[in-house]
Amino acid sequence: MLVEKIIFSILAIYLLILMFFKLIKRTDKIYISILLVELLGIIAKMIEIIFVLDYGKIVKSILWLISVVLPIIIIIMEHNGKNLSEFIYSIMAKFYEIMGNNKKCKEIWLKLIDKYPENYLAHVKLATIYEKEGGMRKAIDEYVKAVDINKKDYDSYYRISFLLNELGSKEDAMVMLNNLLSKKPDYINASMLLGDILCEKEMYKEALNIYTNGLKYSPNNYDLYYNMGMVYTMLNDFQNAKICYEKSATINSLLYHAYYSLGQINLIEMDLEEAEMYFTKCLEDKEQEPDAYYKLGKIYMLRGEHDMAVKYVNLAIELDNNYIKTANQEPLFIPVKSKFQMPIIDEEDIPERKTKHTKKELKAKEHLDKTYNVVGKLNIYKLKPNVKNRENEENNKYSKERDF
Repeated sequence: MLVEKIIFSILAIYLLILMFFKLIKRTDKIYISILLVELLGIIAKMIEIIFVLDYGKIVKSILWLISVVLPIIIIIMEHNGKNLSEFIYSIMAKFYEIMGNNKKCKEIWLKLIDKYPENYLAHVKLATIYEKEGGMRKAIDEYVKAVDINKKDYDSYYRISFLLNELGSKEDAMVMLNNLLSKKPDYINASMLLGDILCEKEMYKEALNIYTNGLKYSPNNYDLYYNMGMVYTMLNDFQNAKICYEKSATINSLLYHAYYSLGQINLIEMDLEEAEMYFTKCLEDKEQEPDAYYKLGKIYMLRGEHDMAVKYVNLAIELDNNYIKTANQEPLFIPVKSKFQMPIIDEEDIPERKTKHTKKELKAKEHLDKTYNVVGKLNIYKLKPNVKNRENEENNKYSKERDF
């Protein structure tokens, strides 16, 4: 018993002195409270020794915990660069976050920053909250402070670039992304975002270089291949576009946008069998389904199978009323227009179709459609000379029926 009391006294007093000189400069109420609790534990133990008392196992365990164990834990945390206040505030903030009280959560991080202006975690967490609330400028300010504290915080660096782009400061975003990639070339999200911005500015060759460099660090990234496919599409390099789309679809068999683009390219080249195969795959995706039905209608029309063409176009119209306008404006369907299923609402009142396609995807899709309208239709007559005669016969038949 005496040995235990001596060991306790020596350890507790030593730790108290060590804690005092290490932490008192912080003037942090939490640390001061810890020191006071530790001091009370030592006093209680001294009373036990002086008056020859025996507190019992539970009280002794508590005294060891507050006077020896807790100080050792705090000293180890401090040695590893951890802050007790940060730890406590983090737990409190996490609680309010789980409860959905962002206001309280934000207040806690602001209090921690008020105590420790250079606290990295607090700035990052506060930036995240501001970003969720839509306060992008405030979020950028906090991310900047986080990066100033931790120069290797590449995630915050990326978030600054992302938010600058969202705010329309594309040039600033590009500068930051180039800087980020020079320091960490394997940061794929930065490559993707920089490539997107370059594509928006129609700097396709520069975007291609960025995506190609990204593949060095992530050779099986289907997004990079898919984006390269879109870039090659805009550069009218359909051969390389096909290679990239096929590679992305091989890596991710659910990438129906890639299948659709492959179908479009094969339709331009009048490889109807390949085009049909890719558009048929797209029927598994609800978003691509009406587009795929419409394209299949074109393929069957080109083959002279008019009943099948009408069937597929009507399926497209059933899923998306916008296709009645598109089909009525397509010269290829003139012979069978009267067989199309008319929507319940007036054609002029059909709302514009909403899509999940990105701007870049829509641009590539429209580019392929325009290319088909120019090149594809020339290939119809070049590769299938009988189509022109059949179209003329159908058009004449349609004209006679209308006149009658």
